[in-house]
Amino acid sequence: MTASRESELLASIPNTLLIDGEWRPAAGGRTVAVNDPATGDVIREIADASVGDGEAAMDAAAAAFPSWAATPARERAEILRRAFDLLQERKEDVALLMTLEMGKPLAEARGEVAYGGEFLRWFSEVTAHAQGRYGANPEGTGRMIVTQHPVGPCYLITPWNFPLAMATRKIAPALAAGCTVVIKPATLTPLTTLFFAKILEDAGLPAGVVNVITTTDTGPVSERIISDPRLRKLSFTGSTPVGVKLLQQAAPGVLRTSMELGGNAPFVVFDDADLDKAVEGAMLAKFRNIGQACTAANRFIVQRSVVEEFTRRVTERVQGLKIGRGTEDGVQIGPLIDDRAVDKAKTLLGDAVERGATVTTGGSPVDGPGTFFEPTVVADVQPGSDILREEIFGPVLAIVPFDDEDDAVRIANDTEYGLVSYVFTESLARGQRMIDKLETGMMGLNVGVVSNAAAPFGGWKQSGLGREGGDEGIHEYLQTKYTLTANPYA
Repeated sequence: MTASRESELLASIPNTLLIDGEWRPAAGGRTVAVNDPATGDVIREIADASVGDGEAAMDAAAAAFPSWAATPARERAEILRRAFDLLQERKEDVALLMTLEMGKPLAEARGEVAYGGEFLRWFSEVTAHAQGRYGANPEGTGRMIVTQHPVGPCYLITPWNFPLAMATRKIAPALAAGCTVVIKPATLTPLTTLFFAKILEDAGLPAGVVNVITTTDTGPVSERIISDPRLRKLSFTGSTPVGVKLLQQAAPGVLRTSMELGGNAPFVVFDDADLDKAVEGAMLAKFRNIGQACTAANRFIVQRSVVEEFTRRVTERVQGLKIGRGTEDGVQIGPLIDDRAVDKAKTLLGDAVERGATVTTGGSPVDGPGTFFEPTVVADVQPGSDILREEIFGPVLAIVPFDDEDDAVRIANDTEYGLVSYVFTESLARGQRMIDKLETGMMGLNVGVVSNAAAPFGGWKQSGLGREGGDEGIHEYLQTKYTLTANPYA
């Protein structure tokens, strides 16, 4: 990848706010730098929105809502489909952009384009299928009509780790339902969302339907938008503490909320598992996106009779991973997003080692430019270790042994989180029992990746509220109306 190609792409990205169809600077001309985590270099200066800019974006979404809600479902579907097609045409640009601002290897960025694009295609297909029902009431005295209606203007807050997929996963169902949007991407990785907004414009989306604000004043800007009585929906992906604060802010307005929050995914390997499949699944579940995913396996709970062999095999695989800037050929592990992420991985690993765990490979930050951390395996992690309680969000694979099925379930469920779990066993009966016993909203049975646009994504307990994707996804942006009409035969 040439430097000139990167420069040309970055120069083409809007560096302003999108409000009511107009790309405009932030109030006072404020800007914020976006950095390449692989080098630390500034790659683009973008607008840094004020509270007033957020209000203007909310004004635009509210003004555009009546006409967009009245737009026929087929027209909304066709715009989403055109956006999908345009994304495929520009997929190499989008993938490179994600690699530059977030750090993930280019091959994984291409995978995210494919995954993120599927939400556009899926919800373009679902748009016209959000139907109600009609029928006589049980008493026969009237007819019941149940209809679905868009909830109204929505505020969407996306994280930095999947810059495209988190935007499409929220925007696509909102538009399909007939809602308008103000979206605030993470300041660390805003460029992909700005590029995607341009794609939506090119697909024919009317002005004001999607508005994009980038800001470092996240708290004040968000609080003002959330308190606006015209806002009817809040969707957030990020940490549980921030999600709880947003829920508190949303309570006075009784907003519809979708919260995709923290995770602490267990990856359970039983002694009857196919270890080749389990190791392959472990590599996907842990090191995809450099471990920076809410669905990343956090605790590898391995039956004691096979833990030594599993550890040996997975250590060999991890030792073969190539570290480097994501644009380089063959790189599998890019940088973590910033210095704080490196410090967190180092601290959690250090605590585990102090309590008796053993590092079998890796274990240290990488010297030089960028925020790299060696892909790491740490075995025999002891109960009470912070690494078993906190989300690692880095390339550290922590292994803890268990004795029997009840022990595995107890360890796996010993967390306030419940987003996703992974189980490897060749026993169909055991797999069915684990579906019933594990307290998570999603589960991978003998697979290391579960996300799919056609499936409901979301968690239990403190991992969140609501679902994104699947048939369930559009209903997060619809509200139900029941009408009783008189008996036409009376």
